[in-house]
Amino acid sequence: MNFNRFSRNGTRGELLSFLIEISADIFGIKDDKGNGYLVDKVLDKTGMKGTGKWTVQQAAELSIAAPTIASSLDSRFLSGLKEERAQAAKVFKSIGVSDILTDQDADKQKLIDDVRQALYASKICSYAQGMNLIRAKSIEKGWDLKLGELARIWKGGCIIRAVFLDRIKKAYDRNPELANLLVDPEFAKEVIDRRSAWRRVVCLAIKSGISTPGVSSSLAYFDTYRRERLPANLVQAQRDYFGAHTYERTDIPGSFHTEWFKIAKQSNI
Repeated sequence: MNFNRFSRNGTRGELLSFLIEISADIFGIKDDKGNGYLVDKVLDKTGMKGTGKWTVQQAAELSIAAPTIASSLDSRFLSGLKEERAQAAKVFKSIGVSDILTDQDADKQKLIDDVRQALYASKICSYAQGMNLIRAKSIEKGWDLKLGELARIWKGGCIIRAVFLDRIKKAYDRNPELANLLVDPEFAKEVIDRRSAWRRVVCLAIKSGISTPGVSSSLAYFDTYRRERLPANLVQAQRDYFGAHTYERTDIPGSFHTEWFKIAKQSNI
């Protein structure tokens, strides 16, 4: 593969990878049986061999958050509902919901750069999730896998091979016990530098009625992971309310249970 074909200003771009290269090839092929490009004639119904399902199942069993990977799998499931989607499109079109809202203004060159940055930030999140899953399985099985070495091996010949893998190896070389790629100093800076473009792309997609599950779920992963405190306290309170599952407090050690219903009922008397 000639990675240099996709360099930016003569340099090796951050998104250079096998999948980016073949995508560029696909987009450039004309339809020899009609007008336009061949990719537009390919049925939008994705096949699968089961590896995505297995990955998400493993993530669930190991309690590893992998929303980007899961959203990709869900997208494949939804793509398989071709007939249902065709009917749904008719239903929503009949009540005035168009496929794409066309009243969104965007500078083309700015949007291209924003998408590039958003894709790279999302890619960091996706690999972070995958690496965390591999590490958890390695701990469970006692494999003692070296994540940096895995990145090096993948770059040698794999569908995910990319220039980006060099950065991952260096991150784990710097800190073999790295909890998450997002907190590696270099990756953290790159995500922060791209966060505005990332949000602009997601916002524009939402306003335009375009589904971007991978980019959107990656951003949600980042926004969740970077916060010290989450609204999960409400979920735990709900679990204690309906199932007496108990909860921990932020100010006092131990497990607690509250008769939420009784207190709420007394307060309303």
